[in-house]
Amino acid sequence: MKLLSERTAWHPTRLLAVLALWLATIGNLPFWMAIWKLPETHGWGALATMGSLWLILLALLVWFLCLWVWPRWLKPAGLALLLTVTSSSYFMLTYGVVIDSSMLANVAQTDVREVRDLLSWPMLAAVLIGVVLPGVWLWRQPVRVVSAKPLLLRQLGVALLAFLVALGLFWMSFQDIASLTRNHKQLRYMINPFNSVYGMTRLAVGQATVAAQPLQVIGEDARLRVAPASEASAPLVVVILGETARAANFGLGGYARDTTPQLRQIQAQGDLVYFSDVKSCGTSTQASVPCMFSHLGKAAYEDNQARFESVLDVLQRAGLAVLWLDNQSGCKGVCDRVPNVATTALKVPEFCKDGECLDEVMLHELPQQLAALDPAKRAKGTVVVMHQMGSHGPAYYKRSPAAMKSFQPECNSHALQNCPPEHIVNAYDNSILYTDHFIAKTVKWLQAQSRPTALIYVSDHGESLGEKGLYLHGMPYSLAPKEQIHVPMLVWLSKPLQRERNWRMDCLQAQSAKALSHDHLFHSMLSLSQVSTRLAKPELDLFAACSAGR
Repeated sequence: MKLLSERTAWHPTRLLAVLALWLATIGNLPFWMAIWKLPETHGWGALATMGSLWLILLALLVWFLCLWVWPRWLKPAGLALLLTVTSSSYFMLTYGVVIDSSMLANVAQTDVREVRDLLSWPMLAAVLIGVVLPGVWLWRQPVRVVSAKPLLLRQLGVALLAFLVALGLFWMSFQDIASLTRNHKQLRYMINPFNSVYGMTRLAVGQATVAAQPLQVIGEDARLRVAPASEASAPLVVVILGETARAANFGLGGYARDTTPQLRQIQAQGDLVYFSDVKSCGTSTQASVPCMFSHLGKAAYEDNQARFESVLDVLQRAGLAVLWLDNQSGCKGVCDRVPNVATTALKVPEFCKDGECLDEVMLHELPQQLAALDPAKRAKGTVVVMHQMGSHGPAYYKRSPAAMKSFQPECNSHALQNCPPEHIVNAYDNSILYTDHFIAKTVKWLQAQSRPTALIYVSDHGESLGEKGLYLHGMPYSLAPKEQIHVPMLVWLSKPLQRERNWRMDCLQAQSAKALSHDHLFHSMLSLSQVSTRLAKPELDLFAACSAGR
């Protein structure tokens, strides 16, 4: 009986080959589907190229598994690989995203609310087909016990042979494969599980490198240009950090639908300027938020490995009171050294339900949170950042209350692929309509204050709503469509602040069509708060050209 069991048991290397076969076919379904849709992959020559690609991928998987997966952890590692490729395949097929280090950083930074929004019956079905069924089969297979030395020689030998086969096939098909990946760079991020392994490795190394760096102090020379006589004359600046709002659907930017009716009314009063050509620093919250509050700017920020303080630290060092209110998944380190409050623990029936709060809860909490700040700092000026839930998907329908659902019918499902495109747009536009309401309500609150006040609104990144088969956000910046990087931004200045600074709104309006980016936020916040430092760059200051005498 024992001899029969040993004869029917799998040799570990053979079982690895079966796992590699599964990963190269079912586990890479999005990759093969993406290639099949390309016009240059039709015809007999193209079929030969696809055949070569499949053999190369299979050989590389055998090489990878034989090097890293050994009998002691073969089955747990197999299950982990099945879960990895199924998860990434599901999101690539469902939302058209690709898997890179920035996308994995988003996954690592997500919270319970965002995870809950992503759960759906199709996802459960994908896990059943891609993980449970093959996983149960794999776990039940008997594995032959092989002595260490023969097993080592065999697996290393198979790994070497597989690598040489992959190398030979790649050399034979180099021209066709190189042309394919050069013209369609997104394919590089779709090869399971190498996309996830590479992304996780790069993310872990990058985070470890940054975490090991000491925090660099910036703006040590920061000081107020003019000291207010009292808190009554000290400015109050509110920055609303938008979430997932794209400029394409913002009414002030010329969208066919008027998704910003209240802001349009405020604009008619002459105190609000909308900037129509603004690019984000990244395509995700994790990438954009630390970058947009940094003094480095996008290019230097992406090439930098050091840890620096943010503009909030500089403002606080200059003596201002600073506050961060968060209705999202955190400030990504930007607010770590200033007073900050998350809405997750709040239970305000008017705005909070089922563990989530509408953005208005931040305005509801603002007066008491301001009162808790240091009075000596408040007397010099106050800067508040309110981080929205905004239009975060895929559950767009959750981002607006019933009274704000003007566009019907809307998609009320987490699984966007189950909704007609126009229903998805309706739900998204309703979320923008609610953002319009939230910003306008904040402006009206600021208008009621006796002190000089101002507001900046800018979104962290945009969103894809099905264009070219893409949904959500997080594409590598070099591949990202305009919808994910073109964001809305506006500035509102109270009449008392305009008079105090001698800033002319017509001058600011004249700059509204200029090409801007998140790089302008750091320096404009310094100017608006009247903080002087050598870090300030007038060419990136929205207000520099509009002061009196310019």
